[in-house]
Amino acid sequence: MGRRQETAEVKRLLSASRLVTLTGVGGVGKTRLALRVADDARRAFPDGVWLAELAELDNPAMLAQGVTEALEIRDRSSRPAIDVLVDHLRDRETLIVLDNCEHLLDACARLADRLLRAAPGLRLLATSRQALGTAGEQSLAVPALGLPDAEAPRPSLGALAQCDAVRLFIERAVAIVPGFQLSEDNRDAVELICRRLDGIPLGIELAVVRLRALSVQQLLDRLDDRFRLLTTGFRTVLPRHRTLRALIDWSYELCTERERLLWARLSVFAGSVDLEAAEAVCSGGGIERAEILDLVTELVDKSVLLREEHRTAVRYRMLDTLRSYGRERLAASGEEAVRLRLHRDYYRRLAADARAALFGPAQVQWFTRLKLEHANLRTALEGCLADPAQTGCGLSMAADLLYHWITSYHLGEGRRWLAQGLALCPEPTEVRARALWTDSWLAVIQSDTDAAAALLEESRSIATRLGLDSVLAYTALYSGMVAMYRGATQDAIALYEEAVARHRGTGDPVGLALALIRLSLAHSFIGDSPGAIALGEESLAVCDAYGEGWHRAYTMMALGVDVWRQGDTARAARLERESLTFNRSLDDPLGVGVNLEVLAWIAATDRDYARAARLLGALRTIWHTIGAPLSGYGHLVHYHEECEATVRQALSKPAFNAAARQGARLSYDEALEYALEDELPGGQTAAGERPSPLTPRESEIAELVARGLSNKEIASSLVIAQRTAEGHIEHILSKLGFTSRAQVAVWAAEQHRTTGLEGERTPEGRV
Repeated sequence: MGRRQETAEVKRLLSASRLVTLTGVGGVGKTRLALRVADDARRAFPDGVWLAELAELDNPAMLAQGVTEALEIRDRSSRPAIDVLVDHLRDRETLIVLDNCEHLLDACARLADRLLRAAPGLRLLATSRQALGTAGEQSLAVPALGLPDAEAPRPSLGALAQCDAVRLFIERAVAIVPGFQLSEDNRDAVELICRRLDGIPLGIELAVVRLRALSVQQLLDRLDDRFRLLTTGFRTVLPRHRTLRALIDWSYELCTERERLLWARLSVFAGSVDLEAAEAVCSGGGIERAEILDLVTELVDKSVLLREEHRTAVRYRMLDTLRSYGRERLAASGEEAVRLRLHRDYYRRLAADARAALFGPAQVQWFTRLKLEHANLRTALEGCLADPAQTGCGLSMAADLLYHWITSYHLGEGRRWLAQGLALCPEPTEVRARALWTDSWLAVIQSDTDAAAALLEESRSIATRLGLDSVLAYTALYSGMVAMYRGATQDAIALYEEAVARHRGTGDPVGLALALIRLSLAHSFIGDSPGAIALGEESLAVCDAYGEGWHRAYTMMALGVDVWRQGDTARAARLERESLTFNRSLDDPLGVGVNLEVLAWIAATDRDYARAARLLGALRTIWHTIGAPLSGYGHLVHYHEECEATVRQALSKPAFNAAARQGARLSYDEALEYALEDELPGGQTAAGERPSPLTPRESEIAELVARGLSNKEIASSLVIAQRTAEGHIEHILSKLGFTSRAQVAVWAAEQHRTTGLEGERTPEGRV
């Protein structure tokens, strides 16, 4: 069932520490992992490996006696059990697995300390919801089983079957329904079931039992009521492991009253939560704000919350199964409506605060935080727009998040929220007028200029009627973008000039910087380089006066375009790379895409045609992700077309296609590294090849893995022992830094797709 990486890590910890505790949520597979490690380690412990199951032991005073019985120590004396145990272990080399310590935590800590002091050859491997907290202890949080990366391309059927969570599902399904196979018809349902159950082994096993009576799709359809559905287990397991509810009830009962209350209140958060939000939404009514930190720490210790490290702060996440349980408890307490309202109001204020801090030194911090809070922002928007009394607030919040929609991968979602809010708020108010021009910019970025024009017309009408100078400034700006996209350059310049004047009049530096950037690009487009440079420099001055970075990066991009047009490719490249460095730090796909475009044009001008082709290949992936080429900068498309035509003509067709494919195969980070450094990342050759770390025999076996052959089939095919084949696969995984056969399969397929460029050189350029 996988766990290769975790098994290796536990073994490493056991070699360095005499007490290792595996922590994690109930049902995540702590016991199974501990037993696997213990079984593998038998040869290292000549006096035995023993399992002490503590789940059914309720009295701490009986702990030593229980461990004595587990070790099958026969002592008929009247001595205390702990003394018997110490004497027995004193000169032995033994490994004891203390399973399920969480309800006897203090007693287990004392026992471990006493035994380890007295028996130098003893090692202890414990499983618990939380660490024992004794000196010298090493702990490992056992994660749920691996699931396919939701952001990655759809895996092949073979790769999906090798994913740990899916593999467990298949193994158990075959035992329940002989002949069960993962197929194209059921793969999506199987993957969704594993996701809905958070990759928790117990949840998956309990779900698969239902295949006796249900199809895979029927099982998925009924998972909303998961605690009622997953009530059948195996009679050989502990009673609290026979149902998912019983297992989580056990965890709940181990919490204090305040910990349970916080667990329930935290269930209103989607995704993850930071401490500040938890304090704002969960305090009051029995929990003081100052208590939240300590309670959160306790819930982390008890594996109810998972701690996540981010660059700016620590956040906390609850598995969906635990969140569903907490939500039931919250509803039963009668507090659900109150906590949802507090959650909604908190994130509505957060969006407004982010908009207010948009133009200044805290900009990147705010953009980063909004990305981390995306799931909670979505929940708050749902809450606002579902309440007739709050729809106006919901529409305002969707508009406040404009830069969140633009600098993330949620353009389409932003438009949907705005459309929903506009439909619910038809009154001609200032909020509606602002939401209309907000939606128009998203439409322009998606190249939906007809929709943008209609939105702007209504926004302008409301602003004129209500005398909203700020709205009129923005409608002029975005109307200029529409005109520029449609090729009406002089009309666009007039609209941009109007926007500049109006934004100066309202004192809005955000709109002023945007209008100056667009006006600079327009003047560059008509060949007015002095005007373009002057406008760009004015935009830089506005940004620098406020310590602003994002609009400054776009200004440098615009200046880079004109400097390139003047023929100074070295300076243009420096401007684009400085802009790209900022956009990369912000993870702004739109800004990154435009930067790579200009760098491709520069490479073609410098006759570095292979580099230009690789950048064009990388851009295919980036623009596909956003949904439109040169989003929001449609008038620049002809530069892209001229660049591609020039490069195609300079390179042979096979060379161009190979270079473009090579660029398209670069990951997002690799593409940016290549754009910034001029060198292919990761040791690739000009032909796009990375030196293989595998021997010829290992490469041969990797190809057989990619074809879906089992270890037995590989051994038969190569006429070697199965154990030899397994050893080769272990070496392959180690050399490649992988943890599953699925990753090996993907790697091997990638090697087959690599097409070389070696020897392709133009008379005028270099590869």
